[in-house]
Amino acid sequence: MKLICIGRNYTEHIKELENEKPENPVVFLKPDTAILLKKQPFFIPDFSNDVHHEVEILVKINKVGKYIDRKFAHKYYDEIGLGIDFTARDLQSQLKTKGLPWEKAKAFDGAAVIGKWLPKSNFEDLNNINFSLKNKQQVVQQGNTSLMLWKIDEIIEYVSKYFTLKIGDIIFTGTPAGVAKVSANDELTGFIEQIEMFSVKIK
Repeated sequence: MKLICIGRNYTEHIKELENEKPENPVVFLKPDTAILLKKQPFFIPDFSNDVHHEVEILVKINKVGKYIDRKFAHKYYDEIGLGIDFTARDLQSQLKTKGLPWEKAKAFDGAAVIGKWLPKSNFEDLNNINFSLKNKQQVVQQGNTSLMLWKIDEIIEYVSKYFTLKIGDIIFTGTPAGVAKVSANDELTGFIEQIEMFSVKIK
């Protein structure tokens, strides 16, 4: 399985990082080794002094697909989740300045938190889901899928042009504004609506 991540999918997040609004979804990959094991803390890597949390709605692919038309995309997933795309922002900035790929800043071991999954049938409208991230009970990020530049089915259509989607693949759909540096002893808890989806301690 692979982790397919969408960058710059929320306008306010684009502004806070002073990036340009893209014409198409920004796509990058994480290997399965980036997945943080269940109930394990996240250890800040020694190659970064500025690791940021990025909370994101996740989609789990449930059948193989290629060149998926948007109107059929809903048939390729039946679960929604929540996770964190940890980003070594200082390293990412160095790589971007040199025109180099981001993988070292985005795809390192433990850089992907994947919480529990909910049936998509639980939601009246997938384009109106509230989600948030708390650090020690204080809200640090919050968003709603209505604010996505590209909605879930559009992402699936676009990504499947380039990559065959396989059962178990997970799509990270982008993060809203509010990304910030994590520090040792932080406790990050993610919510979809009022449902706790994951909790991670930072070491």
